[in-house]
Amino acid sequence: MIDDSPGRIDVELVHGFLATHAPWATNIPRETFIRSLRTSLCLGAYAPDGGQVGFLRVVTDQATFAWICDVFVLPEHRAHGIGDALVKAALEHPQTAGVRRVLLATDTAHGLYARSGFVAVPDNQYMEIAYTPQQLWS
Repeated sequence: MIDDSPGRIDVELVHGFLATHAPWATNIPRETFIRSLRTSLCLGAYAPDGGQVGFLRVVTDQATFAWICDVFVLPEHRAHGIGDALVKAALEHPQTAGVRRVLLATDTAHGLYARSGFVAVPDNQYMEIAYTPQQLWS
């Protein structure tokens, strides 16, 4: 089951997973993570017993742009379509449906996102400032 209820997110589970298993969020302080939850659309994936097994966060203006990030499914629940269901729910959610551009970054899950219609960005027009976690959270 996919749910967008903020109060249902298992903050300890999600923060713990991201801070220890996600290279982009290694050692993210709990307070920083909580602030990101408050200003984003967050989707949780839940097992029949109600326990959280996956997460996806969307940063969006709800009109023209959305950024999908912090996506994960707990290892013991992978290969059951949960990641696909999270992405589908994010793209069809009322806060993101119809936005002109949806972006994400991935090193390992190109196939997952391709199934939902994502393609590699064909040009190199994007620029970034990317601070290391050590610069921000140390």
